[in-house]
Amino acid sequence: MSSSTVGVGADDLVTGEAVALDLPQAGIGLRIVSGLIDMVVGVGTYVALIVAATALLGDTDDALVAAGITVGGIVALVGIPTALETLTRGKTLGHLVMGLRTVRDDAGPIGFRHALTRAMLGVVEVYAFQGVPALLCAAFSRKGKRFGDLLAGTYVVRDRQRIDLPAPVLMPPHLASWASHADLAPLPDQLAVAVRQFLARVATFTPQVREQLGQRLLDEVRPFVAPSPPRDSHPEYVLMAVLAERRTRDSARLVREQSLRDTVLPPDPAGTSR
Repeated sequence: MSSSTVGVGADDLVTGEAVALDLPQAGIGLRIVSGLIDMVVGVGTYVALIVAATALLGDTDDALVAAGITVGGIVALVGIPTALETLTRGKTLGHLVMGLRTVRDDAGPIGFRHALTRAMLGVVEVYAFQGVPALLCAAFSRKGKRFGDLLAGTYVVRDRQRIDLPAPVLMPPHLASWASHADLAPLPDQLAVAVRQFLARVATFTPQVREQLGQRLLDEVRPFVAPSPPRDSHPEYVLMAVLAERRTRDSARLVREQSLRDTVLPPDPAGTSR
């Protein structure tokens, strides 16, 4: 592994600004409280459906009453949680109260399949065994996953987390012409993040460490840039120029893609955004 990847996890998301976004996993305590809320709501709904089924089918065949109770259990413990998590993109009632959200392993929003898998496993590990298997699994899982999360490929994060993005890197004026004409190959995400973190923290390093890190990162960036930067250019300025030009080109590309979509796709008759 390259030294530039230190501090950049494989699970980090990387923005176009070469900023790693770490979605913080929910702690065990928050998961327990959220799970208790969902259990109380689920059991309460189940009991209410049993009472309703008994009242409606009390004078009919016992087998029909048993079938109604079974359907009520499926609706209360699987159907409603699945529908709620699917519609809210990862939130149960407990999640809403505690500020949590279920996301995929790649931090994207979950879908019906993920919600259904979690709900079905939840009947066993949460309701049948009072949450003990879920608690033990979460305690030993790197992302605090219960068995339903392991099977669905999801985990729970703190949704009420404010992410402050640093200011964009500025283009050094004396390297603007070189950067605008240079052929910049896509940087590996981990290398781009390492450069961005170095530039953001450069003032905190000692002069010797600052010089060594800057030169080392420049050596790793050079294979992705042609022609080479002007001779005697300071490594930090070259790294700033590469990131700034990368941002400029990404922004231009997004504008072109949006313009193409506006040209190809017909106007939305409802007037809503695509």
